[in-house]
Amino acid sequence: MLGIADYPAFVIAVLVFLAIPGPGNLALISATAQGGVRGGLAATLGVILGDQVLMWAAVAGVAALLAASPTAFSVVQWGGALYLGWLGWQMLRAKPGEAAALQLKPGHFLRQAMLITLLNPKAIVFYMAFFPLFVDPAKHRGLLTFAVMAATIAALTFAYGLVAVLLAHRLGERVRGSPRMSQWLRRVAGVCLIGFGVRLLSR
Repeated sequence: MLGIADYPAFVIAVLVFLAIPGPGNLALISATAQGGVRGGLAATLGVILGDQVLMWAAVAGVAALLAASPTAFSVVQWGGALYLGWLGWQMLRAKPGEAAALQLKPGHFLRQAMLITLLNPKAIVFYMAFFPLFVDPAKHRGLLTFAVMAATIAALTFAYGLVAVLLAHRLGERVRGSPRMSQWLRRVAGVCLIGFGVRLLSR
């Protein structure tokens, strides 16, 4: 299909990677908990926009530049780790009901999720290694093939994000009546964000 080898396998592979626990998934859940369905969908759009930038950067060869320049790679890596750590610390120190009182707008969650996605240099290298697995050299159509792959990833991310947000919102409605449970879940999310930041530096 337009230069993509085994399109169904490509779709399945993308869905599997989307389901792997990571900062992106945590950003969706956290945004939904703080901003409801609108906040969660805004975060989903942020992840999509961040992914699109990384995918096209990989296609343009930025991955090769990062791989050839350990210093540039480390700077972006440290930036991503520190940002995740800062978000985690903010969640750990937040008081019950503080997020609701701030009345955060969807744009806040969009920017936050996009930054979390962009500040992961390994994602660029991943896309550089992932795309060739599903490109048919004999039928490759240049940018059109990559555009179809990018559009497919965006559509699947939106569908996955919609399901994740609706499930998180439904669960959130059940625990919202318990301030203690809400605070506990927020702290767990904060610890996970800090953990992802540490993991980003250690891999």
